[in-house]
This record gives sequence, C-alpha cells and structure tokens, in this order.
Amino acid sequence: MILARAPMRITLGGGGTDLPSYYSSYGGFILSAAIDKYVFIYVNRPAADNLIRVKYSRYEEVHSPAQIKHDLVRPALELLGIHDNVEIVSMADVPAGTGLGSSGTYLVCLLTALYELKRRKVPTQDVAEFSCKVEIEMAQHPVGKQDQYLAAFGGITCLDIATDGKVQVEAANISKTTIEDLQSQVMLFYTGLTRSANAILQTQKQDTLREDKTVVESLHFTKELGFRVKEYLEKGELDKFGLLLHKHWENKKRRSGKISNPQIERYYSIARENGVLGGKVIGAGGGGFLMLYCPNGKKGKLRKALISEGLKEMSYSFDFDGAKVLVNF
Repeated sequence: MILARAPMRITLGGGGTDLPSYYSSYGGFILSAAIDKYVFIYVNRPAADNLIRVKYSRYEEVHSPAQIKHDLVRPALELLGIHDNVEIVSMADVPAGTGLGSSGTYLVCLLTALYELKRRKVPTQDVAEFSCKVEIEMAQHPVGKQDQYLAAFGGITCLDIATDGKVQVEAANISKTTIEDLQSQVMLFYTGLTRSANAILQTQKQDTLREDKTVVESLHFTKELGFRVKEYLEKGELDKFGLLLHKHWENKKRRSGKISNPQIERYYSIARENGVLGGKVIGAGGGGFLMLYCPNGKKGKLRKALISEGLKEMSYSFDFDGAKVLVNF
C-alpha cells in the first residue's frame, strides 16, 4: 500500500500569466505559496483480481484504462503503462472548486504515488511538467502551470515561464521573520460558494488568443504586479504587498464579469471596512476562498465581521515539503 500527499496553494502574484494562451506569446511569472491543505491518494495492488478501481466523488470499476471516465486518471495510467490490477482512492482537506488548485494537486499526488508503485525515481520538475502535459494537453483543461509546480515543489516559489513553456523554479528569498508575519497576516475565509473554474479560464484563453486588448493589458499588469509583490516580500514590506493585492483584485475583475459577483463584493467591502488593506478571490474567481491581508492589530475585528456574515476562516501554515510519499508497505 502506498499513501502520497501533495499541497494546495495560494497565489501571491502573477496569477493568470501561467496559462499557455498568455505565456506562449509574452512569458509568464507566478509567485505562489503551498499551504498545509492536502490531497491524499492511496494506491494498492488488489490481491483477488486484475480490475482497476478508482474512488473519488464517484466509484469506477473497469478492466482497462481506456474505460476510465476520470479524465486525469485515464491518461496518467496509460502513459505510465499501468494496464490493470490497481486501486486508487483519493481524499482532500478542501473540496474542489474553491480556488486552491485541487485538480493539478490531485494529478501531482497521483503521479507521485504511481511512480512509487513502479519504483521509479523521477525529478521533481519532471513530475510537475508531466502533470502539466496530462492536464493541459491530454485532458484539455484550460489551466496554467502553477498548480502542478507548487504541488510538486511546495514552498513560497517563483515560476518564470518562457514562451516555449519551460519553467525556471526559484524559491523566493524571503526571511523567516517575514514568512511568519505573512502567514499571520494573510487570512483565508471560505465564502461557501464553489464553482468550476473552467468556464472563466476558457473565456480568458479565448480572449487572450484573439488578443482582446482589455484582457491582455490586464494580464500584462498582473505580471508587473507579480514582480512588485516579489520585491516587497523579499524586502519585508508587507503592508505594501497588502495594498498591491487590492490593485490586483481591481485589475483582475477587468478580465471577466464572472470573476466577482454582488455577494463577493459585499464580503470584500466589509473586509475593507474592518482593516483589510487588500485581498482577492483565490483562483479563477466566482467563489471559493477570499484571501485577505490584514495587519495584526485589526484581525479580531475582521474575523468577527466576516464570521457574522457566515464566512468560515481556515487556518493554515505554509508547506515546504511539496509532494511526497508518506507510507509504502
């Protein structure tokens, strides 16, 4: 039996520039942080038969990978040459559709477990890139590269993406004290709204490919803000980072009317009235988690205001391990 885990992530800067529709023309830049909210995948070789069993929100029991409906499991098994006699069970700390990159994290975790099953040692970057190939090219999900890379590497990590898709991975040069303060002052609140990111991302992809001026300019500005976020975090200037989050959110909403809605705007307005310098909806938008930067002295007031609105705070820590095998026996 093998048990693997991989972390989800929160984007600190540059979100959206990791999509192929953008970086293939302009290059992308992402600064993102892995957190201790995980996808767990258990893999086993059943002793009694040669069937393939996949358990997630559904249950599948089939004779070959081609019969699997899960569009990430099927190509992963086919490419790794696993044709039968395997059981795959997944669990997660946070549900899908909440903006934390769950599908990319699931795939990285799955590959980590399957490579262990095959006794193959694969470099971390290869795991991330193979996950991108499966999800973006084979499954045709309209996603970028940050989810897979952050799940694989963990940490507070910069991704510099060239126009040919090659990714340079670098840990952000942030002091331990700043990391502790960042973790304390960036708060996550669950809105209770789940959504599929695909519709928003597909629209952004199409708008970028047809060079929609508003969308492309918004992404250019997002990338510029990503570099400035990196600068402020490495200098320990966290309040300036918080103010950039507000600029980022206002800019991000230019890309699509589906990124926000009146309910999210109400929550964000209340947050700003109660000490928040800036924030955004994590991921493509439309629901999931609000990420808010609030100086320490005002956190109690903010917490009380948003909880009274029905939001739930999710505590977290940063994860610096990335994808790993927890058990193999």
